[in-house]
Amino acid sequence: MIVITGPTASGKSALAVEVARRLDADVISADSRQIYRDIPIVTAAPTVEEMGGVRHHLVGMLPLDAYYSASEFERDALTVAESLFSEGRPAVVCGGSMMYVDALCHGIDDLPTVPAELRASLMEEWRERGDDWLRLRLLALDPVHYAKVDLCNMKRVFHAVEISVTAGAPYSSLITGERKKRPFDIIKVCLEGDRERLFSRINARVDNMMESGLEEEARRVYPLRHLNSLNTVGLKEMFAWFDGTFTKDEAVARMQKNTRVYAKKQLTWYKRDPGMTRLDFSDGTSANAAGIIGMVEDWKLRQKS
Repeated sequence: MIVITGPTASGKSALAVEVARRLDADVISADSRQIYRDIPIVTAAPTVEEMGGVRHHLVGMLPLDAYYSASEFERDALTVAESLFSEGRPAVVCGGSMMYVDALCHGIDDLPTVPAELRASLMEEWRERGDDWLRLRLLALDPVHYAKVDLCNMKRVFHAVEISVTAGAPYSSLITGERKKRPFDIIKVCLEGDRERLFSRINARVDNMMESGLEEEARRVYPLRHLNSLNTVGLKEMFAWFDGTFTKDEAVARMQKNTRVYAKKQLTWYKRDPGMTRLDFSDGTSANAAGIIGMVEDWKLRQKS
């Protein structure tokens, strides 16, 4: 399995397609928002042209109101990968959702399945009472996790609440952090480079999204803004504009800023993984693809020795 990750706008998708072409592989998306339909612009989902004839998995497969988690991604991505391996083909994983990449490479703790009725009830109560209510619910159920979790990431707050309620025990008590051994080898690559150049690419990407119809896409899903799938950078700022909190220019500027902040978080996360091979996105898709193919060839030689 070849995992290509890195911050937003570093060129992951194009690199994954190029590597997959050279290896006759498929691409498995590890993006927690691209898995949803109807929001391709804000999620920078690859177009048919950008896919370049390479089959992609776990892109645009769910309706906006569907629940999806890192553990479900682990299950689905492993199923796709095992199918490819059975055909003697490698899998190329591409995405910047840190928890998804970790879940696939290292596994995730086995947690109880949340009954659909309980999830629906909690979501309804959350919608009625708001984010502060959900945070206080987590504080009461699991003060240890409350002290550690990003309280602005409501998806993670909700997940901890629903697991705590289902298990009848604090979410933090169920997390072991133990890594699972995969029955296949993994080559992990992280694209990074000059931060100012990356930020310039992020700003340009946001401008391109606006030119490509982000406003129309956001207005189309605005009535569903309470859904967790739409709680993401890009749509939150558009919704604030529609609500009158921002002007259009302010919304675009805030979108650029928040995307840059997210990219910093991604880079910090990746630094903690010593198994990552770092490639400079400024070297270009072709050169970096050649570098990855070289890693694969080295792996093949090791298998023979």
